[in-house]
Amino acid sequence: MSCTGLLGRAALLVALSLAAAAVPAVDVPYLSGRVVDEAEILSPGARERLAATSKAHEDRTTNQVVVLTVPSIGGESIEEYANRVFDTWKLGQQGKDNGVLVLVVPNDRKMRIEVGYGLEGTLPDVDAARIIRDRIAPRFKAGDFDGGVTDGIDAIIARLEGRRGATGDAGGTTLAPAARGIFDSPQIAEFERQLPPWPMRVLLGAFIFGIIGVFTILGVVTPGMGWFLYVFLIPFWAMFPIVVVGVRGALVLLGVYVVGFPLAKLIVRSRPGYAKAAADLKRTGHATFGGMVITSGGSSSGSSGGSSSGGFSGGGGSSGGGGASGSW
Repeated sequence: MSCTGLLGRAALLVALSLAAAAVPAVDVPYLSGRVVDEAEILSPGARERLAATSKAHEDRTTNQVVVLTVPSIGGESIEEYANRVFDTWKLGQQGKDNGVLVLVVPNDRKMRIEVGYGLEGTLPDVDAARIIRDRIAPRFKAGDFDGGVTDGIDAIIARLEGRRGATGDAGGTTLAPAARGIFDSPQIAEFERQLPPWPMRVLLGAFIFGIIGVFTILGVVTPGMGWFLYVFLIPFWAMFPIVVVGVRGALVLLGVYVVGFPLAKLIVRSRPGYAKAAADLKRTGHATFGGMVITSGGSSSGSSGGSSSGGFSGGGGSSGGGGASGSW
């Protein structure tokens, strides 16, 4: 490429950079109340209800939950703009940092829930994302801004107050931390969302369950050694299925294995051929049961020579006729 072409490209890049820098940042509106509807997408009734809900929550907890709508934020990212608004408005109590901003930008089709430092443990990113995905976005897609913002605020307040559901009013039932399900943990929810897609999980399941399944069957039908395999396989049943069926599914499978293996073992032991197979395995080091040939790890078979109950066998040596005889 010629020098003229390079200079032309450089000039274009400089011009674009200057043009981008020249675009003024969208101003942060004045904080006139708990609902600042600059984009005018909410009905008067919805604004009043949202403000009343937010005030009641603040009276109960000191948390500040504020709604802001602006038509557009230009080329600024919604994360940057929400952070500017949050810092300018200084939401939450000093020392507690317990503010929440719900920002809606209808012309850009963007929204964000900005959470203060003090509430990040109560309303983690994974829950904020779930509220947007499940409660707000579907209503917005249908053109129902009143319903989307109301449902979102109700869900946020319900989460902040430790209540199931999303009523967001004082009549909700408060749950003690111990009453929340163990699977409500955001870490577990985030882990399960990162699991592979189902086609890959089916392939992984065929591999994982094929291997541990074979060893489980061997443990059930093998006399003596089977109980060692039972204990040995517990950590495998506890961890490997997680990548296929998630945490809940893995716990269910582990419970089925822990209870089911001994029951299956008792059923197999009651079959007539089991006692004979156990005796043969102890006496000769190998046995046949249910069409399977079972051998002990320390024995081998030969064409001559005896086999003691300890599993000893000849090593394959021969004699040249030497030796001595005597009489008395």
